[in-house]
Amino acid sequence: MLATERTNLTVNNSQHLTVTPVTPMLGAEIANIDLSQPLTSAQADALYDCLIAHSVIFFRDQSVPPAQHMALAESFGTVDDPHPVYAHVDGYDSIMVLANDANNPPDTDGWHTDVTYHADPPFASLLVARDLPLCGGDTLWASMYAAWESLPQAMQQWLPELRAVHDMGDFRNNFTVGEKTTDKLDNAMLTFGQAIHDVVKTHPVSGKRYLYVNEGFTNHIVGMTTRESRRLLNFLFDHINRPEHQVRFSWRPGSVAMWDNRCTQHYAVADYLPHYRCMHRITIVADRRSSTS
Repeated sequence: MLATERTNLTVNNSQHLTVTPVTPMLGAEIANIDLSQPLTSAQADALYDCLIAHSVIFFRDQSVPPAQHMALAESFGTVDDPHPVYAHVDGYDSIMVLANDANNPPDTDGWHTDVTYHADPPFASLLVARDLPLCGGDTLWASMYAAWESLPQAMQQWLPELRAVHDMGDFRNNFTVGEKTTDKLDNAMLTFGQAIHDVVKTHPVSGKRYLYVNEGFTNHIVGMTTRESRRLLNFLFDHINRPEHQVRFSWRPGSVAMWDNRCTQHYAVADYLPHYRCMHRITIVADRRSSTS
């Protein structure tokens, strides 16, 4: 069902969250809630329901210090361990600092679902804007529900039979640029590994099917030749990259976004360089409200 109308979601007898869809396919802005304060269980459940319904939810004009950022993430599930590469907020090892400028360009400016090279990729992420350029730096999300549902019916008949190999993709650059040997890369591949996932998955909460390949980390269709695999994957990547499947969010000071990593992809647009952009992100690895995250 497409979401096209603003609604008021009752949390308790005295509070109503205002939920405004950004596109019919995915994305909604949530108002009438203060994320600087601890969430009640009713508020957390209501936000979770919005996340499942809209795949990515946005908040404006919030003040979320690191301690509350952590508490907010923990109300949804198990927080990830400290990232082995990215910096973190002092005193909060699980809050990743994504700080970029001309001297440190980003590596997230491409469509991807986070760390699908893991056998059990994370459930969700919670991103808080900290320091923004004067313009640019938007983030896009794409609905993998929409990508699946808009495929030709003939493809929907046989794609669920396929599986694909996922690995580090572009993150190889972190272990090869400037290196004269493959020692760092070999160790990284042992550490981060690879995974094989179904090309089409079923969401454990919504029960809906979604496409599960991404150009950042998916590199081969099991059982196909390299040429066959490349042709199919390129078709699917092009299909995913349709504006009809996407929502674009323009950040402002005080903006917060949370997305369901299982059924979306995202793309952080690097059009703000050489200027500075800093975001704080927490990855939530397990969904506390689902037995299968």
